[in-house]
Amino acid sequence: MHKNITPFKLIALLSAFLLNGFWAAAQVHDISKKYHKPTDAAVLKKLDQWQDLKFGLFMHWGTYSQWGVVESWSICPEDEGWTQRKGPYGATYNGYVKAYENLQTTFNPAKFDPDKWVKAAEHAGMKYVVFTTKHHDGFAMFDTKQSDYKITDAKTPFSTNPKANVTKEIFSAFKKKDFMIGAYFSKPDWHSKDYWWPYFPPKDRNVNYDPAKHPENWNKFKDFTYNQIQELMTGYGPVDILWLDGGWVRPKATIDTAVEWQRTIQFDQDIDMPKIVGMARKNQPGLIVVDRTVPGEFENYTTPEQEVPEKPLSYPWESCITMGNSWSYVPGDHYKSAHDIIGLLVKIVSRGGNLLMNIGPGPDGDWDPEAYKRLDAIGNWITINGEGIYNSRAVAPYGNGNVYYTKSKDKQIVYIYVLANDKTKAIPAEVNIDLPGINGVKKVTLLGAKQSLKWKKSATGITVANYATAYNKAGLLEAGCIKIEYK
Repeated sequence: MHKNITPFKLIALLSAFLLNGFWAAAQVHDISKKYHKPTDAAVLKKLDQWQDLKFGLFMHWGTYSQWGVVESWSICPEDEGWTQRKGPYGATYNGYVKAYENLQTTFNPAKFDPDKWVKAAEHAGMKYVVFTTKHHDGFAMFDTKQSDYKITDAKTPFSTNPKANVTKEIFSAFKKKDFMIGAYFSKPDWHSKDYWWPYFPPKDRNVNYDPAKHPENWNKFKDFTYNQIQELMTGYGPVDILWLDGGWVRPKATIDTAVEWQRTIQFDQDIDMPKIVGMARKNQPGLIVVDRTVPGEFENYTTPEQEVPEKPLSYPWESCITMGNSWSYVPGDHYKSAHDIIGLLVKIVSRGGNLLMNIGPGPDGDWDPEAYKRLDAIGNWITINGEGIYNSRAVAPYGNGNVYYTKSKDKQIVYIYVLANDKTKAIPAEVNIDLPGINGVKKVTLLGAKQSLKWKKSATGITVANYATAYNKAGLLEAGCIKIEYK
């Protein structure tokens, strides 16, 4: 519990805790049905490098962390579980929005220390970071010149802090440790008078006027969006990924009416992505662009949300999943166990994807202590077992029960991950491993163990007879990794 919590804040926190089950679904996006492979050689090269990294850090952070409520969505006038407005300000929509936007005047995350985050993320084996420079509510976590609704404005108490431009500080701190840098940016901006024009009330998440009828407003919004992205592409050092959210801002021709939320898009919301990306890549050559859910040349990888595809996909992809129940900070949030996160990582990598794990910083500028505990445990595991995670690719049969397969990108090595039982943490005494198309096994070892493995050929591969003995003797936890070298 934080100091100086008003009665409303207390009500909001308790309500948020009860509602956080909805939040995980608040932005569920169906992944695009078609993938368009980039043709830019520099983009293809960076995509290949990104696919080698496997494990990234996502951070949703904004003024909303002070109330412990869902990021942005509580000001959206839709009657969904994740858009509810609680407490005395929730009696009227306009009153709530006014109070929400007034959070700018109390936002002072004095414990902000990105170097602390880098240390924990690096130990956990994370290799890239994606940070919310601006979410749908329009509050900029960077020093934009296009708006005063930002962390560096004089109305924000934290603006006097030497680290007030948190986006610049985060990018700089992580780049020093060779992380790939990703800028999350919301295409819709619910604070912009040229997106939600005050002449009309907002009706839902979409633009509240017809851009075709009022092109002057829409062109101003396009310029506003272009200029903010240009700021991020020119004033914040090397940026590797432009991660664009808010897929309802899209050309009308790309709407998929089979997807429920896309059926609410009434107007053409084309913001001229070719112009934006052309500028962005001129300043950041090879930039990976993720215009999520909008199939085409600007969705360089897809982003299944809060889920793991049941089978490998034929193109680059990344599951973005919360460490807790919520994308944003919630006091007392329930964090996934290290065992479950390791299991997610192994399953995702075995199917050829990356895991982008989200942690929401709190209003004081730090993570919940539980997040650090999880990262420490994951790091202890990955120090031993990371060899088969990084620079790997999917290989048949991918997975069978609690057994998952990866293959070295450039060596004749297959890695077999054997997850401990979710509840009992029990492991099998022996492991049957299918090796279709692989002959001439040279060596079989268990990462982190000194004891030799006893194995023999089977009809479809090999059987390791003393797996449990070797695993227990080495003091391994959560999941073991059998390394198979072949000719």
